[in-house]
Amino acid sequence: MTAMRIDAHQHFWTLARGDYGWLTPALGPIHRDFGPADLAPLLAEQRIDRTILVQAAPTEAETEFMLAVAARTTFVAGVVGWCEFEAPDAAERIARLSADPLLVGLRPMVHDIADPDWLARPDLAPAFAALIAHGLTFDALLRPQHLKPLCVLLARHPTLACVVDHAAKPNLVSGEISAWRQDISAVATHQQVFCKLSGLATEANEDWTIETLRPVFDHLLASFGPDRLIFGSDWPVLTLRAGYARWVGTVEELIADLPEADRAAIMGGNARRFYLSYRGRN
Repeated sequence: MTAMRIDAHQHFWTLARGDYGWLTPALGPIHRDFGPADLAPLLAEQRIDRTILVQAAPTEAETEFMLAVAARTTFVAGVVGWCEFEAPDAAERIARLSADPLLVGLRPMVHDIADPDWLARPDLAPAFAALIAHGLTFDALLRPQHLKPLCVLLARHPTLACVVDHAAKPNLVSGEISAWRQDISAVATHQQVFCKLSGLATEANEDWTIETLRPVFDHLLASFGPDRLIFGSDWPVLTLRAGYARWVGTVEELIADLPEADRAAIMGGNARRFYLSYRGRN
């Protein structure tokens, strides 16, 4: 039986909804609506079976929007939504959202939060405890400076299922990744943490090549191993730097020398295990 291929990080948005503060006209090609009909032919061309739909706005209204889209879109296997972790009733909000079986995780937009140590705040413990209690995963949307606070969080909640989005956005423009290398390795020592091979093209210059990304990939492979790396596209943000086919091909080339079982795990098996099996959805 052919292994399921999963794009574990994609977005849809409708601009008229009005809560995508970061999505301005300056972003040109992606400042328009994107929906399932835009992505479906790309998935078919690259033999991607299912996707994980990830939040793009810091509102529960967008989470409800995504859940409604997922309910009528056969290829969307699950939704990573948003909740206000600082709210006094955060645990109750998370419990309510978790009632929808299509919700597989939550993602605060940490890389937009002014406090670089936000993740280490002890007053957020009830929200993270609620994630664990309701079988939800945590998508960590980070920059390199957030990796040390993430380690504090992981030590505090050792059973929290966590995935680092976009490998924490190493600085591929400057190529200065020594601090990132050290800190992402420390995160990887927590065995409940996975890492997405997503969003890297948009952290690089427009003329990026596979060799631009190889040092990052090699370090991630050494740190997490093939059983905790997850393929994702970050489409349509990806299109600012590359087409969908190019990104799939890039990841496939980076993993080409791995055994077939490891390649299948990275291209879908690990996402299935992390997002779907965790909530009992296979």
